[in-house]
Amino acid sequence: MTPADALPVAGAEASTAAGNAKPGIPVSAVKALDISGLKIMSVQDNPELRDLMATSWLRMQAANSTIATDVPDNAPQNIYATVKVNGKVVATLYNGGPSAMTNEAAGRVGDLQDPPGLNGGPDLAQWRAERIAKAVGGTVEKASTAIAQSAWKPRQTTSTDYTRAQLDAAFEAMMAERQTAIAQRSAGYSTPHESSGGYTDFNA
Repeated sequence: MTPADALPVAGAEASTAAGNAKPGIPVSAVKALDISGLKIMSVQDNPELRDLMATSWLRMQAANSTIATDVPDNAPQNIYATVKVNGKVVATLYNGGPSAMTNEAAGRVGDLQDPPGLNGGPDLAQWRAERIAKAVGGTVEKASTAIAQSAWKPRQTTSTDYTRAQLDAAFEAMMAERQTAIAQRSAGYSTPHESSGGYTDFNA
């Protein structure tokens, strides 16, 4: 087949594609939006939006602080005891009360309901360890990192109720961070006006 023979086929395909194409919006139908009645409003003039942004900023700061300073409940240095069966660890209890078990041990223990009055801490860890050991036929071995109930400090809950002064201070701090970030970006894009002392001979 010569190139000339292929032309009608290509033309047919183009015609089919054109027939299947969806009609677009003509330029003449596009209208400009009337923004003459719109008013530019600063965030500072919108109390609800201002407080919402300040609250979000405070929560973000609290979350970042917690991540940077707190040690997880299931960290190795927080182990209270282990439950072993035939020398193998099947459950680990932590000073705060949480526990981690193998699938087999969890299947034997079933739904472990905590007793009333034990809301956390080493006492809860001890109670759980004993119940788990009984269910799986194992033994409890207290770790060297175990602490007493009196030494345990519950995690502090972050309050979401902020005062007027806290919200105002947070908004000002947020705006200051924004201005600093803008200034840093502007400095990064700026071009030094002073010559480095070198030159280029364009006549060469």
